[in-house]
Formats: sequence, C-alpha cells, structure tokens
Amino acid sequence: MQPVLPADPVEERVARFHTLVSKADPEVLAQFNQRFDMSWIYHDSAIEGVVYAQEELLAAFDQATVSDPAMLPAYDEIRQHKAAIDLIREMADKKKGPPISLDTIKLIYCALAPEENETKGPPKYRKEMPLHRLYFHEITTPDKIGPKLRQLIDWVNSPEAKRATHPVRLAAKAHYQLLHIYPFAKHSGKVARLFMNLLLLRHGFPPVIIHSTERQQYYEALRADQNDMAALVHTSFRSSIESAIKFFESLGY
Repeated sequence: MQPVLPADPVEERVARFHTLVSKADPEVLAQFNQRFDMSWIYHDSAIEGVVYAQEELLAAFDQATVSDPAMLPAYDEIRQHKAAIDLIREMADKKKGPPISLDTIKLIYCALAPEENETKGPPKYRKEMPLHRLYFHEITTPDKIGPKLRQLIDWVNSPEAKRATHPVRLAAKAHYQLLHIYPFAKHSGKVARLFMNLLLLRHGFPPVIIHSTERQQYYEALRADQNDMAALVHTSFRSSIESAIKFFESLGY
C-alpha cells in the first residue's frame, strides 16, 4: 500500500493560483512568467552544478547580441532550456498536445540538445555506463533503457496510476524512475524534471521548482527511495505555489 502524502489543501492553493492568474493583466502575467522561468532555469541548472548570473539569464532571454564569444555556450544552454520549457507548456494542452509517449521524452531531450535534430533518426540512448557523472545513484544498464522507458510510459498512462496516485506523487515518481533509467549521456536530469512538470501541467497543476538550496537533499533522495523523492517534490511544490500566489497578492490581486 502506497504511503499517503501529508494532508494539506494543495488543491485549494492550486485553485487560488489559477484564480489569480485569470485576473492578472497581460503585462503582469508576462512579468510573472519571465521571472518564474528565469528562476526555473537558474535553480534547475544549479542542481546540475551550473550557476548563472542574473545578467546572463536576462541577456539570454532578451536574445541580446553576445559581445564575448566565450559566453556563447552559456547563452545557448539557457535558450535551449527555455525552449524546452516552452515545449512542455505546449504539450500540456491535452486537447492539442500529443499523448504522453516515448516520443515525448525524446522531444524534450531534442529541445535541450537541438544538435540531435541535425542527425538522421531519433536521438540515441546512451551506450555506456558513464564513469564520471553528476548523479551517483544507481542507473539502468544500456540494454535495459528501452524496456524500462516503455514500462514507465505504460504506468504513467495507466488508468490505475491516474486514479490512485495524487498528481504530485505521480509526477515525482515518474521523475525518480526516469532519472534511474538515465536514458541519455547528457541532460537526463533536466529531461526528468521537465517530464515531471509536464505531468503536473497535464493535471492542471503549476510547475514545481526544486531550489538549489535543496541540491544535496535532492541527490540523497535519488539514492534513497521514491517516498523520499515524493516528499521533497511535495515540499518544493508547496513552496513554488506559495511564492507564485504571494507575487500576485503583493500586486493587489
């Protein structure tokens, strides 16, 4: 029997968030979205060990001309991350977006690594067990990546999972499993967290940002079990939505 997340009015706060968004002026909503996405990229990149300055994020978002060629890789990474965020928002529309499938994961990866679109055929799963990597939890051997991914997609789409699993827990568990599969040699962490947020958006929940201050706890949860990760994501989700609500309420909405 699955442990139940701590009881709290999550749905009430989600409803409050949507009410505030619906009342916000377009300019205010655009300001919120940019601030939120910059925070998303900052903290998600910091989880990966890459810390951007606010000036770098602003310049990349504004598509500013790069005066220092040495900054091009950083700007490209930020812009590709933003493209991946925009992609999952498009995919989140159940009526217009494609169904959740293996292609979903591959498309998210290609947004982060657009050079993969320049090659023939779909992106390739990793072929090796990397010796040097950021995450140190156990990962799937290359020969099991395909079957494990198919099992994950089948579970995410199953009526039982949708009926019996709270959306935050479902998204956290899918993210945990995807990072343990670790399908790509690079960007697997970002792909897993974007996939988690796609599932949240599909259920009508706003995205969750796991803050850089929780980096060590996040790594420890990956080495522990799904319950630890679900608890961490739940806490991060509450923090994210309360910050969003506070933003709008501070402006009088």
